[in-house]
Parts: sequence; C-alpha cells; structure tokens
Amino acid sequence: MLAVVKIAGQQFKVQAGDNLYVPHIEGNTGDKVEFNEVLFLDNNGVISTGSDVKAKVKAEIVEDLVKGDKVIAFKMKRRKGFRKKHGHRTQYTHIKIESIA
Repeated sequence: MLAVVKIAGQQFKVQAGDNLYVPHIEGNTGDKVEFNEVLFLDNNGVISTGSDVKAKVKAEIVEDLVKGDKVIAFKMKRRKGFRKKHGHRTQYTHIKIESIA
C-alpha cells in the first residue's frame, strides 16, 4: 500500500515501515501521531485521489528534534565594505510510519 500524505505543508510518499525526516512536529519521543490529509492512495492497484481518499496514516515519533545541516547565507557588495553573514539549522522530526488505514 502506497500513499502520498501532506505533513506540515510538504508532500511525502509513504509506505508502512518507512522512516522519514519531516519538518518539526510537536510531541515527544514515542508519541503516536496521525495524519489525516492523504492526497493519493494506491491499494494493490486500486487508486483513489482527492476527496475519494478515506485513509489515515499512523506514525510514531522516533526522535523529537533533529537538526539539519548548517546553511550559511552570505551577502556582500564589492568595494563597499558591506558584508552580512546569517546562518541557521532547520529542525526536523524523525518518524516511522506504522500503518495506512
């Protein structure tokens, strides 16, 4: 069974047993989460999309806060002495898909 689910404004293709890093979700390690916005469902060749999909994706939080790679945004104007350096690390949540029902 395959599903496309919308999590925190992004679309993810998931199957039971998959491990994903999604944008940060509120919750602690071991909590169960449920995603209701399923956009596409393929159930052994039977495809349903849009409002026809009546499925929920259940997952468990493996790690509640994982930091991504450091991203540096450096701005500079030549011959003016203008330099600006900003950086950040995006926060993710590691989840494991348990079932699609």
